[in-house]
Amino acid sequence: MIYISPSILAADFSKLGEEVARVENAGADYLHIDIMDGAFVPNISFGPCVVQAIRRQSRLLFDVHLMINDPQRYVDEFILAGADMITIHYESCEDPFALARYIREHDVRASIAIKPATSAEVLLPHLDELDMVLVMTVEPGFGGQAMIPETLDKVRTLRREAIACGLRLNIEVDGGVNEETIWRCTAAGANVIVAGSAIFKGSRPRAVMQKMRAEAAAHTFMG
Repeated sequence: MIYISPSILAADFSKLGEEVARVENAGADYLHIDIMDGAFVPNISFGPCVVQAIRRQSRLLFDVHLMINDPQRYVDEFILAGADMITIHYESCEDPFALARYIREHDVRASIAIKPATSAEVLLPHLDELDMVLVMTVEPGFGGQAMIPETLDKVRTLRREAIACGLRLNIEVDGGVNEETIWRCTAAGANVIVAGSAIFKGSRPRAVMQKMRAEAAAHTFMG
């Protein structure tokens, strides 16, 4: 199944509650919330208080992406704020798999992200410990970038391994995804699609997501 996760990094922050409601009413499945610390990535975004504030206004699955150093320092705060799923970066802490286990022990879905330069092979022995893997298809930290096509080879590797192991693993892609590029992602094996500008910057988010779903349905994983 395809899940669409609009990234609020592209929303109008002056009316964030309205923006979240707009994409929820338009048919979004998840809400992708990028947390950036200005150190792991060269930008700063939100904290737990923002997650908590919009949690009261939305029933979407909150897909919280921690692009921060030492994420274990703040995981508990994001759990309490209402995260349904927390993604940590493989590159951001000494033992990301131990932290993923901790997240799952607290009844929150756990995901690990990898940057474009990180090999998918580092995750293969641990896929059964995760609910999702996030393959960054751009360098993390800024919205509006063009997709790096080579990153989709990692999606294929992960999907093949998940199938071989009989795992129902969600594979998410984030960066440069829109109506024109989504087919490349789903054909490679991705089923959770993060899109920011493509959804939030237009006036017809429902039409955008419908077109994305149609493109995804026409381009499923080919092995």
